[in-house]
Parts: sequence; structure tokens; C-alpha cells
Amino acid sequence: MSFLSRIANRHASLDASQALPGRPEEIPVTDPHAVLDASLQAPFPEGSEQIVVAMGCFWGAARKFWQTPGVVSTAVGYAGGFTVNPTYQETCTGQTGHTEAVLVVFDPEQISIEQILKVFWEGHDPTQGPRQGTDVGTQYRSAIYTNSDEQLALVQATRAVFQSALTAAHKGEITTEIAPLDTFYYAEYYHQQYLHKNPGGYCGLGDTGVTCPIGVGVSAD
Repeated sequence: MSFLSRIANRHASLDASQALPGRPEEIPVTDPHAVLDASLQAPFPEGSEQIVVAMGCFWGAARKFWQTPGVVSTAVGYAGGFTVNPTYQETCTGQTGHTEAVLVVFDPEQISIEQILKVFWEGHDPTQGPRQGTDVGTQYRSAIYTNSDEQLALVQATRAVFQSALTAAHKGEITTEIAPLDTFYYAEYYHQQYLHKNPGGYCGLGDTGVTCPIGVGVSAD
């Protein structure tokens, strides 16, 4: 069994009884977004929508979305696991079940959910399992956590379309975890807008070079 397969199996076998317990106190988030001058926490502007994505190291993923017109706010944090209010250090152990995630808040009058998903699929390599480039571990796995049945249907539709494009380009199979959002836990303040505050900071995002077609709207009905 390969090293990456062992990592993937470790995540698959982790359950709530084995995960780190965490703590009842939430990590405080008080400062506004340093780029968008917006709140990182609800309430968000009326009519805005939210989705949580994971694309590897959350520093670069957050920047990709705050640079996208129509995005109202972004915040980095942890999602998809068991540990309550985890720290960065705990998440890096692989014993929380969480992946590094980005909360994306967007104005659907300016950008559609399909366009948000296009940024997601094209912005990283969703075929790498528990890694993204040289960043290895279940905390770097690709994931999307949705907030409605309609979002879930659109994610699944765009996944199918992008997989077809990847297959035609002789790329791999998508390993992205897709599920309704349980809880998004905010990361520590120093991770928020990290690459804006540290312009020379590390970004490990890579992509497949394959375009994701949009316009595959699916009704939740």
C-alpha cells in the first residue's frame, strides 16, 4: 500500500471516538476582512449565499476567492471532521478529521454558484486524494460542503462535467469529498487573509490546466 493510500485510509477509519476532543470555546474572530473590508462572520449582507470549499492549504484558496468579483467575504477554517473548535496544530496531526477550508460568501446577483464552482474546480487539482502538491495529509484533501439541496445538485453536476473534461485530457479521477456542511470552525486570526498580510508567503496551489465548462444548471426539484 502506498504512503498516500495509508493516509487516505487513516482518515476513512477515523471516527468521533478516536478524534481529538477539542474545546467548547470558539476561536475568536473580530477583525474585518483586510482586503474586502467585510465581516468574517454572520450576519452577512441580505441576499448573499455561502459555500465552504477545501483546495489544499487554505491561504492560497482564500486569496483565489477574495480576488473573484462578486465574492463578499472569505474566511479560513476547518470543516469535515469531528473535533470541536480545533486549532491549526491539532488539524495538522490528522486526528481531527477536518480539512483546511474556506468559507466563501458571495452575491448571487453578481456571480452565480456555477461560477464559484468553476473557480473551485479550476483552481486546484481535485484528483490527488489526501494531498495538494507537496502538502500531504488528510487536512489538505479537496472538499465541498454545501448549504442547500440546490447547491449539492449543482456541485454534483459540475463535478460530472469536469470529470468528463479531465478524462478527455487524460487526467485522473476526482477525489473531492462532497457533503452537506455540518460545522465550519474559524481558524486563528493570523491565518485570515494570510497572503495579503504576508505577500511573499507560501502558496502550494496547483491546477490541472483543464477548463471546467459551466452552464450545467440543475434544479433541486
